[in-house]
Amino acid sequence: MRAMLLAVVVTAMTVIPAAAADLAAAQKNFKTFCSKCHGAEGKGDGAEAATLTTKPRDFSDCARMKAITDETLFTAIKEGGEAVKLSKDMPAWKEGMEDDEIRDLIAYVRAFCK
Repeated sequence: MRAMLLAVVVTAMTVIPAAAADLAAAQKNFKTFCSKCHGAEGKGDGAEAATLTTKPRDFSDCARMKAITDETLFTAIKEGGEAVKLSKDMPAWKEGMEDDEIRDLIAYVRAFCK
């Protein structure tokens, strides 16, 4: 009985596609919350980057981005850089974005690596 239930759950999980990221909304959030430091192209060269003690991450650096999990990115965005032992200059956006918006933003940021 347990094996049958497990088979049904696994089958359902493989048939139901994951929700697609809302990249248009994520782009808007990136421009609002991130581009001032990370730059319009995600290269870490935004207008405020020079004022920070740590250079903002270059999202187009594929080798560095592949080494960072989505979970780490999620926590860094939601709780701030210090929460994942990154720069204290990275603010927490938990008051500005919902969890689904953060997940969409991660998908958008990952697209800078081509």
